[in-house]
Amino acid sequence: MHLTRRDFLQQASLAALAATGCATVSHVPDNLIIDTHQHLWDLGSQKLPWLGDAPAILRKNYRTEEYRAATAGLNIRAVYMEVDVADNSLVSEAELILAMAAGGKTPTLAAVIGGRPDAPDFAAYVKRFAKQTAFKGVRRVLHSPATPPGYCLKPAFVSGVRLLGEQGKSFDLCMRAPELMDAVKLTELCPDTRFILDHCGNPDLKCFRPSRSGEERPRHTADQWKRSIDALAKRPNVIGKISGVAASLTKGDGADDLAPAVNHCLDSFGPDRVVFGGDWPVCLLGTTYPGWVAMLQQIISPRPLEHQRKLWARNAIRHYGLKV
Repeated sequence: MHLTRRDFLQQASLAALAATGCATVSHVPDNLIIDTHQHLWDLGSQKLPWLGDAPAILRKNYRTEEYRAATAGLNIRAVYMEVDVADNSLVSEAELILAMAAGGKTPTLAAVIGGRPDAPDFAAYVKRFAKQTAFKGVRRVLHSPATPPGYCLKPAFVSGVRLLGEQGKSFDLCMRAPELMDAVKLTELCPDTRFILDHCGNPDLKCFRPSRSGEERPRHTADQWKRSIDALAKRPNVIGKISGVAASLTKGDGADDLAPAVNHCLDSFGPDRVVFGGDWPVCLLGTTYPGWVAMLQQIISPRPLEHQRKLWARNAIRHYGLKV
């Protein structure tokens, strides 16, 4: 692939960022897992509007103590992922989780906080937290009714995402699978911002298998999703996160149902640009946390051990500049 000067500089910049913490990567225990998609919420102090329509299993507290219980027996550290709180709770969510990460008393090492890149006060919001080392990036969920197709390409949104790159922060892409080409355009418009594609691009697992009786077919085909993933993987400023897909499992499903999505992402992004995400507690819609880990381990078991270790922890340590 021919690289333009901008692409070359972008790759050099990402490599320099990845080098942060490199001295610790060689000393990482082989069983360490860095969960780059940890959700936590306490309904006594946080308002999550989307939970009103969510399955009952999610409408309760999921705090650090519950996370420890859910991951018992696993050697895990985590990067918190924002939980789509009400707009007027964004600051308090960020303050709470960044203080927790800085405290060093929980598995949470760092955080991707919620944010609205197109908001007039977004620059002030980002700069408010910019000097906190636990602050790694921002996410704005793009699969809600409030963010229709093309929303992320609005000039104000693009400007906000470019600002993140200027501040050395990343942006997580969490969007509907049929709109992934919008994400490709956004990454092209913001070449100096690092992006993380959440949940393997949110494919509908039904697109990878023959239709079952009475089953509604997805809005996208497997080939359409694959082409979008390949286009994103060609962008040097995008990382693929292997997460989220387990939440779509139904009764009787297992690793074989996840394998097409997981393997295509791993093959497209390559061993150095993929990270693991637990997506707990949302993963409980399909399986337990240990169940997701076991299925992923089964899927990747034919791959070289070094590639497996990069996925489970080493890539995240480099890309997020973590100290473990």
